[in-house]
Amino acid sequence: MPKHNDSADNKEILKKTINNMEAAEAAMEFAEGKELAAIKEKNERRKESMEELKDEIVAEEKSRINGYI
Repeated sequence: MPKHNDSADNKEILKKTINNMEAAEAAMEFAEGKELAAIKEKNERRKESMEELKDEIVAEEKSRINGYI
């Protein structure tokens, strides 16, 4: 059975992703070479994930307003 998709969950995931990205950016000051590259790559994936989460949150809010949820 699929898990119910709750917009509150998406908002919490978005907050955690932002916090993780900020922590990674702080860690970049002390990283170099492969580690620095890995952090940058992961933050790029986080940016993509954040955009997708934001879009999903907006879509869920519109659905809620229109009475679909």
